[in-house]
Amino acid sequence: MSISLKKGQKVNLSKDNAGLSRVVVGLGWDEVKKKGGFFAPKPQAIDCDASALLLKSGRLTDTSDIVYFGNLRHKTGTVQHMGDNLTGAGEGDDEQIIVELGAVPQEYDKIVIVVNIYQAVQRKQHFGMIQNAFIRLVDGRNNSEMYKYNLTDDYSNMTAMIFGEIYRHNGEWKFNPVGQGTTDPGLKELVGRFV
Repeated sequence: MSISLKKGQKVNLSKDNAGLSRVVVGLGWDEVKKKGGFFAPKPQAIDCDASALLLKSGRLTDTSDIVYFGNLRHKTGTVQHMGDNLTGAGEGDDEQIIVELGAVPQEYDKIVIVVNIYQAVQRKQHFGMIQNAFIRLVDGRNNSEMYKYNLTDDYSNMTAMIFGEIYRHNGEWKFNPVGQGTTDPGLKELVGRFV
């Protein structure tokens, strides 16, 4: 049975899910429907891009530790991005990242899941134009949803988001739904917060 989480409500993945070794991180969002007149220009689709940042001692030490649409698989093979969704249209997860918890090397203590809007500034787009955003964790053994966090704050003018983080504490994996918006114009600036 899935548990609906509140912002900052940390859960222990290791203790609450014995034997958990693979987690599917599902991310979703929808565009807010716009009312356009007959002569209104057709709006550009909002292209949200999910990424996973693998941190050592809480810091990003190498760009090869960023898993995103341009680098779908981490060099250790323990984190894999399942591909870019250009529109976010449709039901369910828009993008997925698979984490092999049982195999993540010890030097990595945190995996931060972020989403940014591609060319947000140029396209004059922000997360206030997005609704129904969520992050959910699925048990990779049986594809059952364990936890879900719906991002319900007002994210107007925010161009990037820290959705959540999976982190190691005292040898156990935990999950923290963050839901923090930023005005970083792209992934490069967003990852700069973690170096």
